Amino acid sequence: MQYMLLLNEPASEFARRHDPEQAGAYWGGWNAFIGAMAQAGVIVKGDGLLGPDTATTVRIRDGKRVVQDGPYADTKEQLGGYFVIEVPDLDAALEWAARAPSAASASVEVRPVMPPMAPPGA
Repeated sequence: MQYMLLLNEPASEFARRHDPEQAGAYWGGWNAFIGAMAQAGVIVKGDGLLGPDTATTVRIRDGKRVVQDGPYADTKEQLGGYFVIEVPDLDAALEWAARAPSAASASVEVRPVMPPMAPPGA
């Protein structure tokens, strides 16, 4: 079964990505996590995301497009990246989520991936 791990981070962790004194430790933790998942053969797809300051949010209100720079939600955690993993069950997905560096500083949301839709007329 496929699960998506949505990796959330606080602003302080996003800042570590570019701080010369902290970037090595930050990326070292992620590289170890990604390496462990790759070695276990569970990664289907994954990407890190640029910081929330690069986001653009789109909504339709009263039939008009409303565009806002940055994330709309005023939260302490922002989406930093994701992985789709292939594991036997939710318990296995939760084990991988708990190993993500962002689990210690923010959170990891785990969701089952919907199976592919049947083609129209099938």
